[in-house]
Amino acid sequence: MGRGEPLVLVHGSWGEGETWGFVVPGFAESFGVVTYDRRGHGRSSGPPEDGTVHDDVADLVALIEKLGIAPANIVANSYGACIALRLTVERPELVRRTAGHEPPFLPLLADDPEAKAILETSAESIEAVRQLLEAGAHATGAEQFVETVALGPGMWSEIPPPMQEMFVRHAPTFLGELNDPDALMIDLGALGAVSSPVLLSHGNQSPPMFAPIIERLARALPAAHRHTFAGAGHVPQLTHPDAYVAVVKSFIQST
Repeated sequence: MGRGEPLVLVHGSWGEGETWGFVVPGFAESFGVVTYDRRGHGRSSGPPEDGTVHDDVADLVALIEKLGIAPANIVANSYGACIALRLTVERPELVRRTAGHEPPFLPLLADDPEAKAILETSAESIEAVRQLLEAGAHATGAEQFVETVALGPGMWSEIPPPMQEMFVRHAPTFLGELNDPDALMIDLGALGAVSSPVLLSHGNQSPPMFAPIIERLARALPAAHRHTFAGAGHVPQLTHPDAYVAVVKSFIQST
């Protein structure tokens, strides 16, 4: 959709390409926008519990090459931002600029004494979600993920029923992501070799784990840009679409 430089939107866990719907029109005013469903999500094929972060990166490579749009601007949220940053490291010739919002690279906090409590709390919350999903309690697991990991207490009831159903549908895929030992890993040394600009953003209402992760990534990336979305949390493309489009568009169009 739209015309101009290619811009590929990479969604996070539990979601689909349609979750970018609030920001696509704004981006399409300036860019040729591409959305897609990652493997195990939406209309994509393949068993939902299979696949690794490496497969997700390979899928994104294949999409860019199939469409002939390299180098593309990559805009990604949450786990999608993990995929986008890996792509930027592994295939830099395919990427012009990268904008990632709150990639959950939790292992980056493992050697940070100040973040120890944050890491332990986050790990406990994620493990509780894992146990629910392994027991087949997909709806309860989805709700607990939203309330204790991603968005905060009381937020599940704020999500429209169709989006709640989307979360529940993708519970098996999220469990597969949890079982991938490399899913949340990133090589800080490799990030140091990235020459293209990278926008790292987070919301000031987000869970506390994201700010220190963004800080570690920003120190590693030579051409890092940072932005904090005031009043927003983990999904500004849904809650603050106009501000999100404006910030990302300004970053991509900057010289």
